Amino acid sequence: MNQAIRNSWVAAIAMFALIFGALSFVQVIGADELKANAWNKRAILQNYCNDRGAIIVGGAPVAESVEGSEQCKFQRTYPQPELYAGLTGYFSQNYGATGLEQAMREQLAGSSDQQFLDRVGQLFLGNQPKGASVELTVDPEIQKLAYDLIPDGQRGSIVVTNPKTGAILAMVSKPSYDPNLVATQDPTAESTNINELVKVPGINLNQNVSGPTGELLAPGSVFKLVDTAAALSSGKYNKDSELPNPANMPFPGIQYTLPNYAGGNCYTQDTASFAFALQQSCNTPFASIALDLGRDAIAEQAAKFGFGEDLGDQLKLQYAKGNGFPDDLDGPGLAQSAIGQKDVRATPLQVALMTAAIANGGIQMSPSLVKTVRSPDLRVIEEPEPEVLRTSTTPQIASQITEWMTSAVSQGIARGAAVPGVQVAGKTGTAELGNGLNNSWFTGFAPANNPQVGVTIVMEGVDITTGAQLTSPNAKKIFEAVLNK
Repeated sequence: MNQAIRNSWVAAIAMFALIFGALSFVQVIGADELKANAWNKRAILQNYCNDRGAIIVGGAPVAESVEGSEQCKFQRTYPQPELYAGLTGYFSQNYGATGLEQAMREQLAGSSDQQFLDRVGQLFLGNQPKGASVELTVDPEIQKLAYDLIPDGQRGSIVVTNPKTGAILAMVSKPSYDPNLVATQDPTAESTNINELVKVPGINLNQNVSGPTGELLAPGSVFKLVDTAAALSSGKYNKDSELPNPANMPFPGIQYTLPNYAGGNCYTQDTASFAFALQQSCNTPFASIALDLGRDAIAEQAAKFGFGEDLGDQLKLQYAKGNGFPDDLDGPGLAQSAIGQKDVRATPLQVALMTAAIANGGIQMSPSLVKTVRSPDLRVIEEPEPEVLRTSTTPQIASQITEWMTSAVSQGIARGAAVPGVQVAGKTGTAELGNGLNNSWFTGFAPANNPQVGVTIVMEGVDITTGAQLTSPNAKKIFEAVLNK
């Protein structure tokens, strides 16, 4: 009898161990594999129909979950879709998630490590998990202003930052799209809508990044700020250096010549100071610097400003890092690259971060979009602090470049960005595309002696006149709006 009881206990313990082991495997070891299984429709539907946390700007949701249907209790909606699509991305039953919906998926779904106790509490109450809300650093008024400054039908991007903290105050691009078209619970409409959206040039649904973080463009003359920092860092140049400024730069053995910029007053002087060369955005002085210092010196300084680096982890968005400064350049190639042409490519955000480093005394701050993450009971569970990303140059060099950028606005071709009563530092850029069209840039900050705001604007595929109208004057409007708040 005792033996029979003993055998029954052994069998019971073995069965308990088997069940416990199976549950442990499913919940711990095999959980990720099961979640990723394409046949696991239950997991997809459970996540899709849950009460996902809101993405908030200025106290108002720009992405939120509202009551849905009997089959799906919650529906993801985007109250200001085109204005914030480049930040929020979309959350789709069949096409997954992009933007912050993807990058902050654990917090929004309530499954992050910091939300463990919340999940336990909801489990005891018999409630479905609720996601945390994610509040952004974006200023809604500046975001709206920047978006409206890009004409409908015009491809362009604007980034507005706080140079001292790295916080992004606005980040917009056109064309944009309506994420509600992809987040619909109607699978037929969802498929039709996304097939139409991917046909629109400039909407990067498949690339999963927006214009400011994903559009790789030739930076044109704004790259001359890199050349200037490299020159001053080398010890071969100083604030009093005179630079060769020929109308055309020849190269031995070939017929190609690099022309000077024809839009300013570069042609009036055979030599130029740094101040004049930046004021008028002359090409040949900076090409001369690059040929003198060599490719590696320019590449090293570009890397110090972050060119070629993936900033996605800091930003919480996917990021197109570009190619840094090209390798294997001959003389003409190095000269063209030094003025931001040939194969040099950067995102608008990268140009904004370069400028912010100059504004911040040579210290580049990590770009940040997330201000706070709050649990459903409004308890703060994440509050990122400003973080230094790197030292891009010395305070002395940053101060000298700021002085020259200020003269480019007060006396040079960036004067459209001037704000009465405020010293503005700025640099324009024109990257030639052929057929008389260009990518037109402005990047700068204000006040120059105590920077509160940085603005970078690029308008794609415009003529010289249109570019001049849509960059520096629009930067002025943003400077005024931020400084007057």
